[in-house]
Amino acid sequence: MMNRIRITVCLLLIIAATQTSIFAQSRYFTKSGSITFDASGAMEDIKAENKKATFVLDAKSGAVELAVLLKAFEFDRALMQEHFNENYVESDKYPKSTYKGKIADFGNVDLTRDGTYPIKIAGQLTIHGETKDVPAKGTLTVSGGKVSGKASFKITLSDFDIEIPSIVKDKISKTVNINVAVWLDPLP
Repeated sequence: MMNRIRITVCLLLIIAATQTSIFAQSRYFTKSGSITFDASGAMEDIKAENKKATFVLDAKSGAVELAVLLKAFEFDRALMQEHFNENYVESDKYPKSTYKGKIADFGNVDLTRDGTYPIKIAGQLTIHGETKDVPAKGTLTVSGGKVSGKASFKITLSDFDIEIPSIVKDKISKTVNINVAVWLDPLP
C-alpha cells in the first residue's frame, strides 16, 4: 500500500513538473527560420530565400532577435547570388544581418492559448554595416502548444548604403519587401 502511494505521488509530481515546464517557457527559438525578399524591378524578378535564420522570442518581455548569414540566401540564378554577395551586401565584409526589437502589444498575446495574435514590432535592422529603425507587422500563432510567427517589413536600399549601379537601376527595385516565417521550439 505504501509503495502505491509513493508511486502515485511520484507520478503526480512528474506530471506537475511537466505541465509547469510547458507553460512556464520563457524563451522560444529556431535555427531554421525562413526569410524571403523581393527586390524585383520593372524588368526582372529578383527574389531570394534563406532557410537558416536564427530567431529568439523572450516570452516574458516580448523581445525578439533575428540573425541571418547573408551568404545563405539562395537565388534562382547563380549569377544573381554572386552579384548580391559581392556587389550589393558585400557579405565577405558584412557577413550577417540582424534584427532586434520588441513586440509592442505583447500583453495581448497568450502563448498558452491557441489562437492567432496580430503583432507590431519596433526594432532595428542592421545590414551592410548600417543600423536603422524598421517597424514590422505580423502574427504569432499558437496551435496545440506550438508557436509560430510571421512578419513583414519593407526597406529602402539607400538607407543601408547599398548602391545600385546605373546600368541595372531599372532591374532592381529601390525598396525591398522582406518576409519572415519561424516555427519555434522552447529554448532548453
